[in-house]
Amino acid sequence: MTLPQLSGRPVVTDGGLETDLIYHYDVDLPEFAAFPLVDRGPGRDLLRRYYGDYVDIAARAGAALQLETPTWRASADWGAKLGYDAADLRRVNQESVALLRGLRTDLLVSGAIGPRGDGYVAGDPTDPDQAAAYHAPQIDAFAEAGADLVTAFTLTGPGEAIGIVRAARAAGLPVAISFTVEQNGHLPDGTSLRDAVTTVDAEAAPDYFMVNCAHPTHVAPGLTEGAWRDRIVGLRANASTAGHAELDAATELDEGDPAELARAQTDLRPHLPNLTLIGGCCGTDSRHVAAMWGV
Repeated sequence: MTLPQLSGRPVVTDGGLETDLIYHYDVDLPEFAAFPLVDRGPGRDLLRRYYGDYVDIAARAGAALQLETPTWRASADWGAKLGYDAADLRRVNQESVALLRGLRTDLLVSGAIGPRGDGYVAGDPTDPDQAAAYHAPQIDAFAEAGADLVTAFTLTGPGEAIGIVRAARAAGLPVAISFTVEQNGHLPDGTSLRDAVTTVDAEAAPDYFMVNCAHPTHVAPGLTEGAWRDRIVGLRANASTAGHAELDAATELDEGDPAELARAQTDLRPHLPNLTLIGGCCGTDSRHVAAMWGV
């Protein structure tokens, strides 16, 4: 299929699922994992309420809609911490796709995956082959369930990204790679955003790139001149201007100001000529995304 964001069509996506559920819906999410909600009837109803806000925003904006499954933590290492084995994870990843399919017939369902480690802290350099082997079961589950694409969020270095692209290609799915950056515009492992994009493109090019889990003012320093910026199609910004270390230690939600966040994101547009897919990340909710879309 042709993804609408690659043909220049505006696409709405959702906001900061986990922080929204924790702070606005009073939901406990051990290990910052939302996927166990899919296993409970009330949890499914809650997720439908959450996603329903973005269905409405897309309709008001006259834009296409892409929603991410609540599965950022639904891989082997994180699942094991919550008592989920391989069979459980395969089932819950597939049921997450089915849940979104039931919301609207014409939306794009993206299978969301997260890093094997901490999305805020870079560990040792990741071997791409090991990353491909680790992420393949989750990606295969999405493919079997009929997801339209896979999006890998909050990646801290290029090695894991290369492996994820290889696993997605093996499964026959389109794939987007989303890096996070620190306040200086560099990835947590110190790689510049430019080098991360060009390195991954040279080894295993995804369908497009994104940046997530960073305020627009953190992304801006990383947008150095060059055609590589054309490869960034999506942005899911944090509400807060705080850095990752501050956010990790925070006990209260910094949800910023939706209008100010929308303005800061607009300031990036001249540097991102192919930006079409817009949503939010930590601290954001439907108010922030509606402001970004002017609805």
